[in-house]
Amino acid sequence: MSDRKLRILVAKPGLDGHDRGAKVVARALADAGYEVVYTGLHQTPEMIAAAAVQEAVDAVGLSIMSGAHMTLFPAVLDALKQRGAGDVTVFGGGIVPKDDLPKLTEMGVAKIFTPGASTTEIVDWVESYLRPKVA
Repeated sequence: MSDRKLRILVAKPGLDGHDRGAKVVARALADAGYEVVYTGLHQTPEMIAAAAVQEAVDAVGLSIMSGAHMTLFPAVLDALKQRGAGDVTVFGGGIVPKDDLPKLTEMGVAKIFTPGASTTEIVDWVESYLRPKVA
């Protein structure tokens, strides 16, 4: 396995202004030794994809609390593909109904962490899923 530092972009797409969870996850990922870029609030899918390409990230983590997950996840996936970065892993967290989880997986979202997920669970997933994928 590679010892290369993984690069992860954490983003808050759309008009949702609740970023505490995103900041906690970004900090936990940084504390675990990953290079983390946090884009801040109110990012468009195009802005997120542009930052992902510019920063050459391995993954994009989206935090969506607004209920717009079925619009924003596919928009970010499409924006990444349009920029030639369709291979970047997209995962996320927030308020996502259980019925929508399989639909997001079918779209290409690697993992959704719902409320109550621990930062340890997220870091463990990065190590078990993302690291082998980019090694």
